[in-house]
Amino acid sequence: MFRSLFLALPLLAATTASAETVKVATDKSVTEAADALEVAIEGAGAKLFVRVDHGAGAKSVGKDIGASELLIFGNPEVGTPAMLEAREAGLALPLKVLVYEDAEGNTWLAYEEPAGRLAEAAGADLPAEVTDPMAGALSKLTAKAAE
Repeated sequence: MFRSLFLALPLLAATTASAETVKVATDKSVTEAADALEVAIEGAGAKLFVRVDHGAGAKSVGKDIGASELLIFGNPEVGTPAMLEAREAGLALPLKVLVYEDAEGNTWLAYEEPAGRLAEAAGADLPAEVTDPMAGALSKLTAKAAE
């Protein structure tokens, strides 16, 4: 048992960073906020790859999680530098924002802070010049969508 723990320690040390979830409140409905986020994404020159309706998925199995949509998007100019640093960063890309309604009926736009999420995927911290543009884009896009 100790041998297994000893062998696992380097793996634990390599993935000590954790992604913080950033939440942005909005007075919009989930659909309105997700629509506004889609417009902001496309207006910024990024590409929306898919919009996943988690709420509809839950309803399809007889469950109700409220309105919830995940938008998956990216821009190769912003994401490629991360994968040049570590190919495994591609596990954390493209970027994602969850737009959802909480149990109290409040609408949120939520995303994982890129530096931590990319570090988890890549097994090491990536340079700020790689992660900061993603963090800035997520912050600006969610703020714009929340207006």
